[in-house]
Amino acid sequence: MAGDVDFDLPSVGWSRESYDVARRFCYINEFEVSLITELRIIEKDYSHLYNHTLAMILVEYASAVNLTALFTWTCSRCTDLTKGFEMIELIVDVKNCLQAYVGVAHDLNAIVIAFRGTQENRNGYSSCLLCFGSIRNWIQDLFWKQLDLNYPDMPDAMVHHGFYSSYHNTTLRPGITSAVLEARELYADIPIMVTGHSMGGAMASFCALDLTVNYGLHHVQLMTFGQPRIGNAAFASYFHKHVPHAIRVTNEHDMVPHLPPYYSYFPQKTYHHFPREVWVHNAGLDSLVYVVEQICDSSGEDPSCSRSVRGNSISDHLEYFGVSMEAETWGSCGIVFYGNVAEYQVDIAGNIVLSKWPSASSVLPQGEEENRGSSSM
Repeated sequence: MAGDVDFDLPSVGWSRESYDVARRFCYINEFEVSLITELRIIEKDYSHLYNHTLAMILVEYASAVNLTALFTWTCSRCTDLTKGFEMIELIVDVKNCLQAYVGVAHDLNAIVIAFRGTQENRNGYSSCLLCFGSIRNWIQDLFWKQLDLNYPDMPDAMVHHGFYSSYHNTTLRPGITSAVLEARELYADIPIMVTGHSMGGAMASFCALDLTVNYGLHHVQLMTFGQPRIGNAAFASYFHKHVPHAIRVTNEHDMVPHLPPYYSYFPQKTYHHFPREVWVHNAGLDSLVYVVEQICDSSGEDPSCSRSVRGNSISDHLEYFGVSMEAETWGSCGIVFYGNVAEYQVDIAGNIVLSKWPSASSVLPQGEEENRGSSSM
């Protein structure tokens, strides 16, 4: 049940503060509603913006990208929500320890693209070379990171060079786009859902925009978890125009969505989130504490959502909807090979692309591989 709510408080004895908190509901599940039988709830329908069940599904896909046995979809963190997922292609950028996969979720009737970013664990360590050794150092770098790249063909739009390059200037982009185009040939014009956590969410955002603008693909949806800001207000406006079906889920006091910092007194010169945020947090009505999924406004920087609290928690960053977003291993960029891998290719930098029959394969013919300086194994 999602929506803004009004309450009748005839005799429950709540304080005015509790009443004000209650008026700010944007999501209450049915169990929580049953506990508040004294209240009359008048709701607005936000189902066209946000779907809780879809979020529960996509957070599992975003978490699974950290697992080493990914290609066989032996996903220890996944439930029946992702059962029957068909992996098509797994791309590993060994140099920067970046990873993404493309597959088909038959229950959703959609192509799913998921990105791994930083391989964090609760001790703060990361194996991602782009992250300078640890999530703490990565966060510190984000705090001081300035807008340093003009987004192509969009006047005044500036973005974070590192996040942009992690998608556009690595093995990930050609591997993903070729797999998506082949999947579209096999499954027709089914929706494309792009997801990722943390830095993976930043790359997922650039991917969704790329597929829409540069490849002319329709029905592209984006849902990320704990992603940082990636560009300025001009870029956020451009992004929202081309990817209107985008949700950024933020958990409690997760510190990463607060970075790089937003300065309200320099709105055109600072980083700015694109809309729309869904802020997941605990709220209290006297002795009753419950989870709220607050659907924020269309500005991208709703001051009543996560910006209303301090972003000071790493632990809130590493768990979403009860699903661990930590790396299974953080000492290496490991993957597991099994017999159902059709082919894999390794380029001169050691990057790996695995393809699976019969759904799709983006492995290039031998002649084209040689022209690109790659070798097929």
